[in-house]
Amino acid sequence: MAAFARASGIDVEIATFETWEPAGRTFDAIVSGTAWHWVDPIAGAAKAAEVLRPGGLLAPFGHVYELPSPIAAALGEGLRRAAPDLPYQQPTGSILDGYRAIYDRAAEAVRASGCFAEPEIRRYDWQRTYARDELLELIPTSGGLASMPPDKLAEILSTVAAAVDGDVTLAYATWCLTAVRRSPADAARHDTKR
Repeated sequence: MAAFARASGIDVEIATFETWEPAGRTFDAIVSGTAWHWVDPIAGAAKAAEVLRPGGLLAPFGHVYELPSPIAAALGEGLRRAAPDLPYQQPTGSILDGYRAIYDRAAEAVRASGCFAEPEIRRYDWQRTYARDELLELIPTSGGLASMPPDKLAEILSTVAAAVDGDVTLAYATWCLTAVRRSPADAARHDTKR
């Protein structure tokens, strides 16, 4: 990603968000696309408070899709056969609903920092239709499949491919947390109310 951004003329600094040094810079917004779940919630909220100007916006968001049941079952079967040591369990309930927990944890950390107004969590539902080959390119980008050995991944995708007949429409949810950075005076008043 860094090489791609640099090739596009964008300055890049490589670090985890928690350890990144802002060099005295402050910002009006922090936006994180499908990556905030990699950030420690407490340290991430503290770093965001440190680098956001009063009135600045913290806005992590992420997308999650849900495979139709027959394809999800084929993926599970492929995983069990190709990687029997992997602790895989077929999801119970909606994966779309399950992602709420990531944003609830982030909201708890934002609240605990005392530096932000009450965070808001929103969900936006949508769909996208994939041709068979597009779907088979998408699936390896999820979870632990990206680091799967190529021969094992090919075996898993072969099992999934057998379950795909034509175009497939996936349900998606985009989850977003927004929180506005309080001014230092407002944050201090908030602390005295606790």
